[in-house]
Amino acid sequence: MTARPYSNDSNLHTLIQTKREHYVDVLRELLSKSAEGEEALQHEISGQFMRLGCQVENISSRANRFRLASDFAAPGDAQEAERVSVVAVQPGTGDGRSLFVFAHPEGEPVADTDTWQHDPFAGTIENGRMYGWAIADDLSGVVAMICAHDAIRSAGLSLSGNVTYASTVSKRRAQGIYAVLEKGYHADAALYLHPAESGEGLGDIKSRASGILRFRITVRGQLPETGEPTHTPFSHLSINPIDKAWLVYRAITELDEQRAQRIHHPAYDEIGRSTNLHITHIEAGDANRPGRVSPTAIMTGALAFPPNEDLVDVQRELETAVRQASDSDPWLRDQPPQLEWLQGISGVEISEESPIYQAVAAAIEEVTGIAPKVQSLHAASEIRTPILFSGIPTLGFGPLSGGNTQSGGTDEWVSVDDFINMVEVVAKVIAAWCG
Repeated sequence: MTARPYSNDSNLHTLIQTKREHYVDVLRELLSKSAEGEEALQHEISGQFMRLGCQVENISSRANRFRLASDFAAPGDAQEAERVSVVAVQPGTGDGRSLFVFAHPEGEPVADTDTWQHDPFAGTIENGRMYGWAIADDLSGVVAMICAHDAIRSAGLSLSGNVTYASTVSKRRAQGIYAVLEKGYHADAALYLHPAESGEGLGDIKSRASGILRFRITVRGQLPETGEPTHTPFSHLSINPIDKAWLVYRAITELDEQRAQRIHHPAYDEIGRSTNLHITHIEAGDANRPGRVSPTAIMTGALAFPPNEDLVDVQRELETAVRQASDSDPWLRDQPPQLEWLQGISGVEISEESPIYQAVAAAIEEVTGIAPKVQSLHAASEIRTPILFSGIPTLGFGPLSGGNTQSGGTDEWVSVDDFINMVEVVAKVIAAWCG
């Protein structure tokens, strides 16, 4: 099924180009406001949507309150304050298809920016890039919603379907999108305005995301029976947990290789395998006291799996591998390793034949001249939430960007041209989908 042809939006491109500097200024102004914190930024976003004639609701929620399918997370700080998500609705004039458009403001406190070459809140533009704190992750997505709605309103387009915009708090397990969906907001499709991490900008569409499991395994040992501060002369009387952790580690690497041979999803052929399991951190003992045996060895790791696998089934595989490693060793049989699940996120995918994918791909190609492709390599994308929580087919896309501070970068930036292109793409998708 192809997207409906655009209706009465032929002047959108010209209008958006005419208002280009205004939209760049809106991005810069909200970047400056974000220096005052999330609450002040959300208040300004709420005001922007009200001035554009939307019906606005603020929804407060606490972190880590919601469950999504079989997803889970370790308990958060029970004392963490409520945070506010902003929802703005433009009612349609008839019974056309509805659309839910969402992005998130920055949810992390400002980190050390001493190494930045640009003022993180000034919106400096250099070589076509605007620099700023969290401008890619994900202020540009929030501002694109505001500007796209302004463009549709300025063009005088009449939409028959409802459009719902949401600036949903994220990071630190805020789950703002869950709170909005639980409130009853729904639509026939959804757009998540967030740049792809691939560096392709609007050339990529997130219609698929891997699932991921994060875990910790604690292996106990036994100290030698001595009051001596140095254990080395007595180490033969101890059980070194590092030795035992090595048995578990080998079982995990063997499972990784078995899964690599057995689990397949064609979308991941470009990187050579569909699943990965690895240990990323091992902690045992005290580097300043090499003569003492450690009482425990702790391994932390993660497992990525394609969307055609069930999260619970994957969990059971790792649990079985750890148990079998324990059963093969007399000490571990009596002192089994403790496997703790820290986080579990299901994978999702939307068909490229779906109406919403066709509408988004058509708009991107019309605006940029490039046929987009699916970005399959991202794990734990927020596109999963409307899909799993409310059954809403959801896609993600965003402007060319880089230096993401949450990924260890500095001087975070978005391409100004691609940001303006994103505004036009969003406006065109809304016109095509809801018109």
